[in-house]
Amino acid sequence: MDRVAVIFAGGKSSRMGEDKALLPFGGYSSLCEYQYRRLLALFDRVYISTKEDKFGFEAPLIYDRYPQSSPLVALISIFETLSVDEVFVLSVDAPFVGSDIVDRLYRDSSSDSIVAQSPKGREPLCAIYRRSILPYAKSLLDEDNHRLNTLLDISHSKFIEFESQKSFSNLNYIADYKEAIKNSWI
Repeated sequence: MDRVAVIFAGGKSSRMGEDKALLPFGGYSSLCEYQYRRLLALFDRVYISTKEDKFGFEAPLIYDRYPQSSPLVALISIFETLSVDEVFVLSVDAPFVGSDIVDRLYRDSSSDSIVAQSPKGREPLCAIYRRSILPYAKSLLDEDNHRLNTLLDISHSKFIEFESQKSFSNLNYIADYKEAIKNSWI
């Protein structure tokens, strides 16, 4: 089966204070390139979801088709752009999600979405989404409700529990980024 991954890199990075997707990471010029190269080893095709080309390396991009900025808009844009039935999505700021997590999510095939659940809760940007979720997503967009958790609540979603939080650590703040670099988690 053709496995497709999409890195969500269109956020505002307001907590980081600068665009986290462009910070150097793991021997690459940017966190986004690190994620892209890493996921290429796990998937047949990898795309980057964004509002603009800002990355400085060659990669296929999926541009948001709506003016709002949200993961919901990105998800709708993915299914309106690609002719695929399912995609794995991962936030650019979650560089510790490994192949073990991806493989566990792919074991289920009966839901609109299969979502990782860490000890801190749902991880909607570490999930497999199927095209069947698109009508629910468009309905929420029409209501100007961009919450992915609402999308998961109104559709047929399955949550796969993971015991460790470390794999789901996000680089939201500059301290998170410095800690990841200092401790060589990569």
